[in-house]
Amino acid sequence: MRARSGRTVRDLRRENRTAVLQRLYFDGPLSRFSLGPVTGLSSGSVSNVVSDLIAEGLVEEAGSVDSGGGRPRTLLRISPHSGYMIGVDVGETRVRVELFDLALTELARVEKPLLSGGPRRVDRYDVGVVVGHLREGITEVLDTAGTPPERLLGVGIGVPGIVARTPEEGAVVHGQTIGWNAVPLERLLREARLLPPSVPYYIDNGAKTLGQAEMWFGAGRGAQSAVVVLFGSGVGACVVTDDMRTGRAVEWGHLTVRVRGRRCRCGAQGCLEAYAGSEALLERWAEAGGLVPVGADEETALTAMLAAAYPTPGPDGSQPEPDMTALAVLEETAEYLGAGFADLINLFQPERILVGGWAGLQLGPRFLQSVRTYATSYALAHPAAHVSIDLGTFGPDAVTVGAGTLPLADFFARGGHQRRIEAEGPLPAWKSTLQQRAAQ
Repeated sequence: MRARSGRTVRDLRRENRTAVLQRLYFDGPLSRFSLGPVTGLSSGSVSNVVSDLIAEGLVEEAGSVDSGGGRPRTLLRISPHSGYMIGVDVGETRVRVELFDLALTELARVEKPLLSGGPRRVDRYDVGVVVGHLREGITEVLDTAGTPPERLLGVGIGVPGIVARTPEEGAVVHGQTIGWNAVPLERLLREARLLPPSVPYYIDNGAKTLGQAEMWFGAGRGAQSAVVVLFGSGVGACVVTDDMRTGRAVEWGHLTVRVRGRRCRCGAQGCLEAYAGSEALLERWAEAGGLVPVGADEETALTAMLAAAYPTPGPDGSQPEPDMTALAVLEETAEYLGAGFADLINLFQPERILVGGWAGLQLGPRFLQSVRTYATSYALAHPAAHVSIDLGTFGPDAVTVGAGTLPLADFFARGGHQRRIEAEGPLPAWKSTLQQRAAQ
C-alpha cells in the first residue's frame, strides 16, 4: 500500500523507527511521553514503535521519572548489547582496530604498527601487510570480547585517500600519498574470509570518520555547519554543511599554497601538506639544522620538537632558551595552516573549524592562537567574524569511533534492521535469467 507521497506503509514504519531510535540514542533515556514532541509522532505511533523495538531487544527500560503528580513515567534507552560494531583506523603509522557495543563503549582494541624507525618519507604501504593487520586485528578483538561475528552490524574503516565504489569491487581506495592506486580493499577483505559474507564493510576517508565522531559526540555537536580538520602525518578535512549533512571528505591537504613550492608526497608541488603535515614539519626542522631524534617515530620526534621550541622551566625556576630554529618552523607552519583555514572559511563559511588528529591535538594548545590570527588576516572579514576555531574533543580514538558510527548510522537509517550482504554462490535461477537477457 502506498501513501499519497509515494512512500509505502513500510517506508513510513521504517522512518518512524528511525526517528525513535535516533532520539533515544542521542537524547535518551526518554519516556514515551517525551518521545512524541521530539520525534513529531503521535502517542499511538510512539507506543507501537516502542513496543516493537522492545520485543526485538533493541530498546530496554532504564528506570522511571516522576510525572508531576501522576504515575511515574518509564524511561527507555537503546540496549547496548543488541548489536556490535568494529571501527578501524588505517593510519599512516599504525592500524588501530576497536570493537564497540551499540552505545559505542569500547570492548576491545588492538594496534598494529605500519612503520618502524625514525620519521621518514614512505611512498608505499604494502597492501598485503595492511590487509593482514586488519585480518588479525578484527579476529583478536572479537576473540578478546567473546563476540560472535554474526552479531556485528558491520565493520567501519577509515583510510587515507579517496574512496570510490563500483558494483564489482565495492569500495576502492585511491591513496596517492601512500602509493595505493585503485586498491579494491573491500574485495580483498571479503576474499580473506575473516567474517561471514553477510557482514557489511563501510569504508570511507579517515577525515570523514573523524568528522562524524566530532559532529555526533564531540565539539561539533549542535553546529549546523563545520569543518573538521585531521592533522597527522598529512592533513585532510571533512566538511559538514546544510547540503552535506553526512559530511564530505575534501583533499584540503593538497590545496596549493605555494606555486612551485616543496614537493608533496602526492607528487605535486606546493601542497599544504608539504608544509603543514607532521612528516613535512619534521623534515623542515631537520633541513634547517634542527636536532631531530635519530630512530624516533613521528609522535616522539614531534614531542621533542615542541619541547625544544617551548622548553619547561628548570627545577630552580630558570627558563632555558628556546630552540629558535624549531620555533621559527612552527610559526611558519601556523601561518600556512592559517592561510589554509582562511580558504575553508571563504569557501564554506562554517560556524566552526575543529582541529583533530594526533598531531593537531599535540600542537594545538601551543600555537592554535597563532593559527586563528593568521586565518582571520587571510580570510574575508564577514565569514571570519562568524567562525570559531578550536580543538576537537576526541583523542587518538576519533577515527576509529567515527568509523564505528558508519555501520551504526546505516542501522538507524534502516529503522534498526541490519544490512546484509548476499553470500557468494550460485545465482538464483531468476537472477541468472535476467543477467543473460541483459547481456544479449
